[in-house]
Amino acid sequence: MAKVYLEKLSQLMSDLHIHDQVSVELEAKHFFTGAALFADKEICASWSPGGLAFKISESEGLIASGKAKPLRYSENGRMKKGYAMFENPEDTDQQIWNNYFLKAIEQRA
Repeated sequence: MAKVYLEKLSQLMSDLHIHDQVSVELEAKHFFTGAALFADKEICASWSPGGLAFKISESEGLIASGKAKPLRYSENGRMKKGYAMFENPEDTDQQIWNNYFLKAIEQRA
């Protein structure tokens, strides 16, 4: 299952030309049941059965507004702080994800 999400994440990054927009090393790889994007070896985004998640400073505001949901690794698991997860990312215009990728890459901790 993780292979599917790795392919989706890699394809989205390619479609958006994310590698061309940043000067850090990016690597997408398998992560639990999905895939994760690492910027200079720090995780900053992931795509899993739950959706597309970004580690960004405005995550709490996006969750409070209903635009995103908290990232949880299981249905009843703890909320992963600092992440905003977007359900059904394939049903959304790809361009919206460009800014979230760039913010997540820039804000990696």
